[in-house]
Amino acid sequence: MCGICGVAGGEPAEGRELVGRMCAAMVHRGPDDYGSVHLDVVTLGMRRLSIIDVEGGHQPIHNEDSKVWVVQNGEIYNHLELRKLLAAAGHSFTTQSDTEVLVHGYEEWGEAVVERLNGMFAFAVLDLRRGRVLLARDRMGIKPLHYAVDGRRLVFASELKALLCDPGLRRELDPVALDEYLALEYVPSPRSIVRGISKLPPAHTLEWWLGSGIHRLHRYWSPTLGEEGAGSRRPRLEERCEELRAVLRESVRKELISDVPLGVFLSGGIDSSAVTAMMSQVGGDVKSFSVGFAERSFDESRYARQVAKHLGTDHHELTLEPSMLLDLIPKLPLLLDEP
Repeated sequence: MCGICGVAGGEPAEGRELVGRMCAAMVHRGPDDYGSVHLDVVTLGMRRLSIIDVEGGHQPIHNEDSKVWVVQNGEIYNHLELRKLLAAAGHSFTTQSDTEVLVHGYEEWGEAVVERLNGMFAFAVLDLRRGRVLLARDRMGIKPLHYAVDGRRLVFASELKALLCDPGLRRELDPVALDEYLALEYVPSPRSIVRGISKLPPAHTLEWWLGSGIHRLHRYWSPTLGEEGAGSRRPRLEERCEELRAVLRESVRKELISDVPLGVFLSGGIDSSAVTAMMSQVGGDVKSFSVGFAERSFDESRYARQVAKHLGTDHHELTLEPSMLLDLIPKLPLLLDEP
């Protein structure tokens, strides 16, 4: 995971200082690299965990005339296909990074680039030509993105704690969000547990216009349920199973594109076992990892061990002792933005 942040509007010097503090608050998300850019009244920041184009993927990334800048947290699984389309349309690339695909994709398709993306992502685009900032989040909301609108200023970050570095934001609990948490055991978007700070909902973009502070929230995708056509034959169970197997295999194949070694968390349950099996089919040698407990009455690591043996993975186990959990508990409030 990476961490992105930015400030649009307000005093430039204050924005630069705030982005530095926000990046420092998210160093755990991206220990490999740090980058920032200061352009007029906008500052973008980035803490990077390098996965694609380790050496050349430094962020923020910009286009040829430095009018479009992007910071991204996540991964675009179909970036190679999009790169071919953009190259055929006349765009030139200087890196192998999937983030550069976002830069040129935005140049070519504008905000509609999000509709072409297959991946988990949260990103920000600074468009100096149109005078706007665009925030976007993936369809399932896998990657987080928080923001606050303060008059004619926009502040955003991957984590809530980073936004709390801003002295201009109130540190007050949102009573409605607290009520939702007590009822649902989590705080659904667009609210956060802090009053005045919002989560960008999954499958949404936020446009912020520089100068005026006018902003617009837009939903770019909604799930649909397929319907059988009138008089059509209902597929047999075996056909449905094969269809699911093919979709899962293709999904895993796309997620294995990486410039660093990959592994899989294996619990021994049906979900992680299916993913591990697909990895072994399409990705060759697999490193699997599982966590067990010293208390045998609720330890299930034996199931992961059985799956790993069956699939022939390079398996690694960690056994949690009670003392390890006691050491971890005081650290959790610092790692979790919300209860």
